[in-house]
Amino acid sequence: MSQLRVEKLQELMKQEISQIILRELKDPRIGFVTVTDVEVTGDLREAKIYVSIMGGEKQVEECWRGLQSSLGYIRREIGRRIRLRFTPELSFALDKSLDYSAHIQELLLKVQKEEEQKEEEK
Repeated sequence: MSQLRVEKLQELMKQEISQIILRELKDPRIGFVTVTDVEVTGDLREAKIYVSIMGGEKQVEECWRGLQSSLGYIRREIGRRIRLRFTPELSFALDKSLDYSAHIQELLLKVQKEEEQKEEEK
């Protein structure tokens, strides 16, 4: 499969899955979820959906269970919306990059405050 076609499909799936999660899933466990990336294998048989979930540890766990239970519905909707010979088998993966970047931002702000305090003491 051409790499350009795979990349276009990945972006289209990312948009469609985001819309499905945002507007169509009625599961109360699913809170603030962001689809950060979709990786599709070269043969278009499998797709890994990277999601970032905001909230406390318990909220993230409940939301994760809600997402896992909705995989069949999401796959059916993707198959209906995107015309492919085979609908890819979907799986979710938790994307921790947003949490990591927030942590780095906090550390940078802390260092900046410490430097400002040192300059005030002089």
